[in-house]
Amino acid sequence: MQRHDFENADQLAQALARQVAADLRAALDARGQACVALSGGTTPLRFLQALSQQPLDWSRLQVTLVDERWVPAEHPRSNAGLIRQHLLQGPAAAATLLPLYRPVGQPEDALTAVAASLPPRLDVAVLGMGTDGHTASFFPGGDHLAEALDPASTATLLPMRAEGAGEPRITLTLPVLLTAGHLYLHIEGAQKQAVLAAAATGEGAGADYPIRQVLACLPAPLATFWCA
Repeated sequence: MQRHDFENADQLAQALARQVAADLRAALDARGQACVALSGGTTPLRFLQALSQQPLDWSRLQVTLVDERWVPAEHPRSNAGLIRQHLLQGPAAAATLLPLYRPVGQPEDALTAVAASLPPRLDVAVLGMGTDGHTASFFPGGDHLAEALDPASTATLLPMRAEGAGEPRITLTLPVLLTAGHLYLHIEGAQKQAVLAAAATGEGAGADYPIRQVLACLPAPLATFWCA
């Protein structure tokens, strides 16, 4: 891993926002458009707000999600709703949101349609991680975990159900995340730092953390932004 440590969450959020914005500007200069995949939860709120303040041509940016709970955007646990509330405000509202949820019964019913709406590659992806070692919706015990983590999988998206996941979910697969021009991990707190260290070494429970497979498949060290 390539560690970037910060004294507090505000410093981390600002630094990560500046880095992601620089990557997106480079992609815009090279191709005229760019796509970033972001994570939900409570950890990225400061980062999303900081990113929304970055000077970018938001009208040429697409924003999607690393994963999503199978709930509508109005639901308080929706990642798309979180992105709309904390990122797509002010000038950033000009960006195009590519949601993963569709108003159908189960994620399996929407895989083809959602995959067709996504760009062929990501310019930037920002992952989070839980204290159980999950990232994206790669949950321990997930019903499609092995396929989602298979670097040879041809699937763009998969459904995921697991005891720790709450609602059914839909997630980008590991091969899709590996296409990202820039991949970052954003974690906060000593407990998550310890989980990530265990995953990196494979010691004890770390051998089975899903994040370990992500680390193992990356062609370069994972840029990790952390604060206590």
